[in-house]
Amino acid sequence: MVRLSRAETQERNRAKVLAAARDEFAGRGFRDAKIDVIAERAELTRGAVYSNFPGKRALYFAVLAELAERPALSPHTEPGKNPESALGALARAWVAALPLDDEQAGLGRDLMPEVLADERIRRPFAQLVKLNGLLLGLALERLDPPDRPPGAPIPRRVRLAETVLTTLHGAGQLAAVAPGVVEPFDVVSACERLAGLPLNDWWAPPVIAPAAQAADRAWSPPEAVDLVRAESFVPADGVVVVLGTHRLSAAEEAVRASGRDVTVVVVTSEPDELVPLTRLIVAEVCGGVRQAFPERAWPGVRVVCDVAGTLAAAAGVLAVSDETEAAIRVERGRIVATADGRGAGHAVSADVSRVEYR
Repeated sequence: MVRLSRAETQERNRAKVLAAARDEFAGRGFRDAKIDVIAERAELTRGAVYSNFPGKRALYFAVLAELAERPALSPHTEPGKNPESALGALARAWVAALPLDDEQAGLGRDLMPEVLADERIRRPFAQLVKLNGLLLGLALERLDPPDRPPGAPIPRRVRLAETVLTTLHGAGQLAAVAPGVVEPFDVVSACERLAGLPLNDWWAPPVIAPAAQAADRAWSPPEAVDLVRAESFVPADGVVVVLGTHRLSAAEEAVRASGRDVTVVVVTSEPDELVPLTRLIVAEVCGGVRQAFPERAWPGVRVVCDVAGTLAAAAGVLAVSDETEAAIRVERGRIVATADGRGAGHAVSADVSRVEYR
């Protein structure tokens, strides 16, 4: 019999806890689920459960994140070729995952009550939804109608994306509390028609932004997992913006100003709950985008959950919190500009000639 290493044993126990918790939450709901029962299902001690997850809510978010990140075994749709067909494909993928009866609804039914019950969760959740609106909006912008005149500016599509997500989230919540009420075909049709809705969408740069500082030091980041594309990568040249979970909406400042690759590094002072919540919320939309949009339209932004703060440290951000906002610009493998504070991503995206020297 092969003896498992300590790390392998921990990974196996974590997987057993997640599987047991998934069954317990699905059967009894979050509120009535018991850690003792989860431990018994996993054939582990109560202490072993808590050594992997410090609380029941952290375990609940981890279960939902694991399910959301699973690749679709049988895609329900083909990628769309324009905004209307892509939104229809996204809606079909979304409604295909809606619960059809009370038993299926049990697992995710308590997510929104938990979000609403605690400001420490609600604020990051709101910012994550804003980040998803940006990611979906960027994908829609890459599928702008072919009849757009050559050279005409690509219109911003973030408000459209947020309206679509409002429709899909509303359908999801109604399906969770009243399975069978939501008519999937109507939801898909509504999202398709939203593509033609005229919205006065525009983006304003930050009124106040810090001055970027010139730098010249090596950029040696660790490998990370991009939540948008569900793949490992090593951040290279471009803009890296480090954002706490209360500041995620600032990602658009870096995206609009840079015109180059942007990596959003999500940091938090409460990783046990907010890291799996981040994985869950981003996966809900980006998993659908990967099905519903051709690869050429996937947003160029990469999103990383920096659990241990190692990527932030490589960028020179040694202390992180949910209010963190800092950024660097990398060129030819070296950090050439840094900024800290509100508007940091916008600041480092400026031309080199505008960067201030210390």
